[in-house]
Amino acid sequence: MKTKAQQHESAARTTEATPLGTRDRIVRTASRLMQRQGYDGTGIKQISTEAGATLGSMYHFFPGGKQELAVAAIRYGDAEFVDILRDVLAAEPDPGTAIRALTRSLAEGLRASDWVEGCPVTATALGSAIGAPDIAAAAAEAFGHWRELVFAKLVESGYAEPDARDLAHTVISTLEGAELAAQVTRSEEPLLLAGVHLTRLLDTYERPN
Repeated sequence: MKTKAQQHESAARTTEATPLGTRDRIVRTASRLMQRQGYDGTGIKQISTEAGATLGSMYHFFPGGKQELAVAAIRYGDAEFVDILRDVLAAEPDPGTAIRALTRSLAEGLRASDWVEGCPVTATALGSAIGAPDIAAAAAEAFGHWRELVFAKLVESGYAEPDARDLAHTVISTLEGAELAAQVTRSEEPLLLAGVHLTRLLDTYERPN
């Protein structure tokens, strides 16, 4: 399985080989910058400069300004993580093993980025969600997508649906908190421990199938 860092590298090479349209370039740049700097720390002018786009084109594609662009950036980050999560879950028959593999991959990716590339959805939503319901709704939708993937894996693995639903919430919430803690402490330990203890939690549930 590729680490998060390797997947970003691969995506970058693809981008170089296939030039993006202006809107896509703006969204990818906004997602990357907000992932590293947060919503408040990222300005429209910086996005415009780094995306190689004029301010006029920024407001052409995003007439709602920075908030509308942040929603698009969250949706981009959501889709990116859906692909990663789907691949990890599909690669391992046992959900606990898959989750531990995911935490290792996330930890490696964070370390490789010098602890600046955490969850793009959380990084963008924090500090903006209270005054920006559209951003909060996009983040909630992203978390819902990730929970559904975990839920489906658990049901497929024999967990009862009510248990699988609760466990999916717990898995995604724990991973989000562990990734933030790992970023703040500049340590892989919170993510690796989350993987160990989530696996133990899953093992305490009976699987009728």
